[in-house]
Amino acid sequence: MADLLGSILSSMERPPSVGDQETRRKAREQAACLKKLQEQEKRQKVEFRKRMEKEVSDFIQDSGQTKRKFQPMNKIERSILHDVVEVAGLTSFSFGEDDECRYVMIFKKEFAPSDEELDSYRRGEEWDPQQAEEKRRLKELAQWQEEEAAQKGPAIVSPVSDYKDKYSHLIGKGAAKDAAHMLQANKTYGCVPVANKRDTRSIEEAMNEIRAKKRLRQSGEEGTPSS
Repeated sequence: MADLLGSILSSMERPPSVGDQETRRKAREQAACLKKLQEQEKRQKVEFRKRMEKEVSDFIQDSGQTKRKFQPMNKIERSILHDVVEVAGLTSFSFGEDDECRYVMIFKKEFAPSDEELDSYRRGEEWDPQQAEEKRRLKELAQWQEEEAAQKGPAIVSPVSDYKDKYSHLIGKGAAKDAAHMLQANKTYGCVPVANKRDTRSIEEAMNEIRAKKRLRQSGEEGTPSS
């Protein structure tokens, strides 16, 4: 019986100590503080959204405004503003390098920015429509000139003066013309004249003479007595 009672008592949780009670109290206070902060942040988001909705609505009703630049905002506020603008049917962009300095610009649909205008804002420059139009015209003019030059082909460079006129005081104007002459091919080139040949006999005459000399030599050898 005593053993059974002892096992039951040992299985029961001990009463919390003073240190455990303090830890639990701090945990409850932190949870309550966190909940309060979350509710406060939620209220701020709701209030900020309502304010942005009011400013966007005023912007839409103002026919004299085509775009509007807002003050720098944090990431959450920019996200809320982008959502409000999208619901209203407008266009919005964020610009700026650092997260703390980034801001939002909104545009009416019929006055949506061009790529050149967006590039200007991304570079941190103000958009000047007149200056942009002048750059566009100069670019079109340069392109037109390149196309014209390509159609005409390479330019032919003509000398300013004739070299014959430049040196006429040295060679005279008719020197080149007088020195020119017509070249005619020599039809007898490669042929030896008959008068220059050593042997004017024909082949048959030469062969007959060779045979006669041979017969004469043979007959002379036969008439010589042997010793």
